[in-house]
Amino acid sequence: MKHSNIALFVAGVGCPHRCTFCDQRTITGEPETASPEDVAPAVRTALESGTRGAQLAFFGGSFTAVPRPYMISLLEAARPFVEDGSVSGIRISTRPDSVGDEVLDILEDYGVEAVELGAQSMRDRVLKLNRRGHTADDVVEAAERVRRHGFELGLQMMTGLPGSAPEDDLYTGRMLAELQPATMRIYPTIVLEGTELAELWRTGAYVPPTLDESVQVCGELLRIFEDRGIPVIRMGLHSGGEVEEGYLAGPYHPAFRELCEGHIYLERAKDALKGAEPGKYRLSVAPSEISKMAGQNRRNIIELEKNGYVCRIRPEDGLAHFEVRAEQI
Repeated sequence: MKHSNIALFVAGVGCPHRCTFCDQRTITGEPETASPEDVAPAVRTALESGTRGAQLAFFGGSFTAVPRPYMISLLEAARPFVEDGSVSGIRISTRPDSVGDEVLDILEDYGVEAVELGAQSMRDRVLKLNRRGHTADDVVEAAERVRRHGFELGLQMMTGLPGSAPEDDLYTGRMLAELQPATMRIYPTIVLEGTELAELWRTGAYVPPTLDESVQVCGELLRIFEDRGIPVIRMGLHSGGEVEEGYLAGPYHPAFRELCEGHIYLERAKDALKGAEPGKYRLSVAPSEISKMAGQNRRNIIELEKNGYVCRIRPEDGLAHFEVRAEQI
């Protein structure tokens, strides 16, 4: 499921709390927050490049927590493009404790289609430790309210936060899946310059998960959501720009999702070979999935060889995403 967005960033404006991990301007790669005057050029540029049917997305910060006149000014600037069909609608991201009925009514009036909530964790102790300013119950109540108002519900979570072990991250994934969002985003925690987390890392008070550890956890989360038919539309921060310049530590990789999908394929291959005698095997996968089955730098094939299975991969029409069929050669 591919989402096409014309993204504008409301970076850090309106957030009532400074979370330990947050430096919105580095995360978004935007030096300044969006203004109403930025909307028309962004839409026109997208249309000139051939983009059609995209949502105009206000990301970063907490859209419904910004000063109300500023929020309205952005929506007013977007309204003409919704009405003339230049964009399919508006998508916003915000905090679970900033979506009361009154503000949701306003969003509805301006053609907002989707509301994404930054849940981050469903463990209250993790939320408190990272200064989120809301609880897990707030996430549940906000999700129900967003859906009741007729919006598409998106949820966002983070892994590897201070105080959160892998089992806590998997618990969060299962709890968010029960809320049945239309979309999910998964972000492994990255230590960025200018954040409280950077100081905790420098003193040794926070040690981020390794890339391999995060790939295993996020791969399992991807399976949790996809097995329930919930599309994961983003894994990891966008590459390039100020993210890479501000990076200090943590499991950042420009092809993070590909690593997670490769991990799932390795586990599925092991399942397909379970109980089989060591030897030569053919692994069949969907034609578009060959590189994922092989893994980055053929790491999956190398790992299987270590276990006594010398494998060749071949494409087979009709196989589903993440489906692996093994036969001895």
